[in-house]
Amino acid sequence: MPEIIRPRRSVLYMPGSNARALEKAKSLPADALILDLEDAVAPDAKDDARAQVCAAVREGGYGAREIIIRVNGLDTPWGLEDVRAAAAAMPHASLVPKVDAAHGVQQYEALMNDHGAAPEVRLWAMMETPRAMLNAQGIAASSAEPGSRLTAWVMGTNDLAKELGCALTPGREPLIAPLGICVLAARAYGLVLIDGVYNNIQDKEGLSAECGQGRDFGFDGKTLIHPSQIETCNEIFSPNKDEISWAQTVIAAFDHPDNEGKGALKVDGRMVERLHADSARRTVAIAEAIADITAAIG
Repeated sequence: MPEIIRPRRSVLYMPGSNARALEKAKSLPADALILDLEDAVAPDAKDDARAQVCAAVREGGYGAREIIIRVNGLDTPWGLEDVRAAAAAMPHASLVPKVDAAHGVQQYEALMNDHGAAPEVRLWAMMETPRAMLNAQGIAASSAEPGSRLTAWVMGTNDLAKELGCALTPGREPLIAPLGICVLAARAYGLVLIDGVYNNIQDKEGLSAECGQGRDFGFDGKTLIHPSQIETCNEIFSPNKDEISWAQTVIAAFDHPDNEGKGALKVDGRMVERLHADSARRTVAIAEAIADITAAIG
């Protein structure tokens, strides 16, 4: 199923056990919300959180925001019931943890089908283990299989660093290789790719630097742990006025009848190829989608 172009600049985790947080999320300017049943919920609160999150999704009120339910893994006492309940609630997507190989994706997809998830409910996968990094190409390739629901990856950088035994340093040098591997595999198969969280809520400069790094790497946006991080993330992952203006100029040049069939042009003193026109069209489409969601959220 072709994906609708939509912004995923800011993807905010909200604890599924916190009713006030779920309600507050309806007024936050995040592009997407992950209603979390996994890490953010204590074991003795899992069942109540599941019921609360699914009721909130069915009730709606989140407007243009993309709604994702993060379920527990199938190797836990709650995973299977989470998948079943999420299928009935009909979020935009279910986010599944610790996918190590393509068969893990296919297992979740089969369960979603068995429990009646509508075809438009997508599957997002956490990329957060060393095995996932080694199997990234195969996991991404599974999205090309007929009937696959897989459309997005979310980097679980905290879990990945823990399993690697590495430090989360400024600049994330120990994670450069895993981040690059996921960018390569996701882009090879057209997956949306969301960067991991920034843990220091008070450090706005550090957040800004890491958002910029993620944007430059090619990520579509970033997961966040606090509403105060949304504004920075939205700003950095949005094309600026100069980028939009240049994209429109490139599109207009290639769309001119005199340039039909040409593979390269000189535009305002720069040589650009048709591939740049394709990138320009995506830039403009994203900018338009951002304008739409900003107007809808207010």
